[in-house]
Amino acid sequence: MEKYNLMNDYSEGCHHSILELLAETNDNQQDGYGEDIYSQQAKKLIKKEIKNPKAEIYFVTGGTQANLIVISAMLKPHESVISAETGHINIHEAGAIEATGHKINPIYNNDGKVKTQDIQNILDEHITVPHMVKPKMVYISNSTEIGTVYKKNELEKLSEFCKKNNLYLFLDGARLGSALASTENDLTLADVSKLTDVFYIGGTKNGALLGEAIVINNKKLQEDFPFQLKQKGALMSKGRLLGVQFMALFSNNLFFDLAKHANFMAKQISDAIKQKGYSFLIESPSNQIFPIFPNILISKLDEKFGFYIWKKIDAENSAVRIVTSWATNQKIVNEFISCIEL
Repeated sequence: MEKYNLMNDYSEGCHHSILELLAETNDNQQDGYGEDIYSQQAKKLIKKEIKNPKAEIYFVTGGTQANLIVISAMLKPHESVISAETGHINIHEAGAIEATGHKINPIYNNDGKVKTQDIQNILDEHITVPHMVKPKMVYISNSTEIGTVYKKNELEKLSEFCKKNNLYLFLDGARLGSALASTENDLTLADVSKLTDVFYIGGTKNGALLGEAIVINNKKLQEDFPFQLKQKGALMSKGRLLGVQFMALFSNNLFFDLAKHANFMAKQISDAIKQKGYSFLIESPSNQIFPIFPNILISKLDEKFGFYIWKKIDAENSAVRIVTSWATNQKIVNEFISCIEL
């Protein structure tokens, strides 16, 4: 077999339903800049799912773009954003947030989640006014960069704390589908909308060609946001291309079905790894798993599969990251499992 990529969940193109709808609507002339009927219909479907008709929704092309625009639009020049040290904005966006003039206040822990005490510690450290930045936003991701997911009570506590302390709560949903489809999840999209000021729904990593849907729940933050999109080059003239994809994803439960598939493929691999006696860097119920393998086994697996070596454990063992997608097929999963032998 050719070397198969388990490095990420965006190596494939898109689900055939999206391609079919793009082809079906291709010749229909539409207004630009998201004013097309497909984008409007997609927004109606999402608003129905989140049970929030007053939310404002904007489609952009990718996660880094969404993070940069949301954070820079909603913070004043002297305000900062709190994030887990492993957060995407802190380690995987080439300093995009800092380049807009906003400091990131990192939180160090083992599970990739932000907790209220972590936030309080940051607030307590920034009391020398006006000589230090003012923490104003809390950034979280679900699922996190290390595959963990937030439970409803955790998000409720964060939401309550942020409101009490006049902080915005922003949820990066690049892999929100995987989080909500997790066997450990007890959140709905409606819960996420109710408990955050702003979040986004990731399409790029869940079956779309590209695209994220930014959902602004806080009315105060909705004001003038389209100017931010235009100024930062994110207002697509052919916005229909994003609208069509989200219209497909939120029809017939497709968004959730694709995420469930990705998680199920990961769970099969995870269960097999446990049965063979190997441990994990962290327990992850989503489509990202982090087993610890002997380096000799990693070299063997690398002949057939692509994956990241995430962290060196000791001289003989390392943790790797394996990611399954909406398109990972059973044959590949079986082949990988059969290779987990020294």
